[in-house]
Amino acid sequence: MRSTYGRADREITVTAEGLPAWLEPVARALRDVEPQQLSRYLPPATGGRRSAVLVLFGDGPQGPELLLLERAGTLRSHAGQSSFPGGALDPEDGDPASGGLVRAALREAEEETGLDPSGVQVFGVLPDLYIPVSGFVVTPVLGWWREPSPVGPVDPAETARVFTVPVAELTDPAKRATAVHPSGHRGPVFHVDEALVWGFTAGVIDRILHYAGWERPWDAGREVPLDWSS
Repeated sequence: MRSTYGRADREITVTAEGLPAWLEPVARALRDVEPQQLSRYLPPATGGRRSAVLVLFGDGPQGPELLLLERAGTLRSHAGQSSFPGGALDPEDGDPASGGLVRAALREAEEETGLDPSGVQVFGVLPDLYIPVSGFVVTPVLGWWREPSPVGPVDPAETARVFTVPVAELTDPAKRATAVHPSGHRGPVFHVDEALVWGFTAGVIDRILHYAGWERPWDAGREVPLDWSS
């Protein structure tokens, strides 16, 4: 399936054509996934700030990998957390229904990590999800890093570091557990690359691994407590 969105600042094409064989299960499994299969937190009928994140797969030294970043510890919200690149929809991105959210994901990724968007092939867009604590309605945009470019923190006041995580680490049962927040929320957590990935980002990764058939049996009863500042 191929979609092309006219220019707001530039034309965007969404296609799964030419993906590496190892990435095809993701494109195939998530093509028709329903919102409730990804999260119990779904957008309200009205309200919420539109935003997008880039779920970017690459082919690294240890095989398939995902691009993540660590937010600066001085930020007012989600400080120090690991996340996908992304952020709020800006007017320059255009209409959300006409490729604006795809442009937002690519623009934010460039602003945060310095990656070259021209080397990214967008191959899918997941249903909108919701982050109640911040009020964001988030659209995960799936990308294949066809032509990798150098990345790193563009603004240290916002991003502490940029790193990639091998999918093999994310599927390693020893790296997985259940995060328990003092609020009572429970969800998947990953211990990877000296980082604790939890919350919205971990939830999306967990569902991708599951529906792509990459998930390995892990002990969901192993719990990791989170403090009030998380």
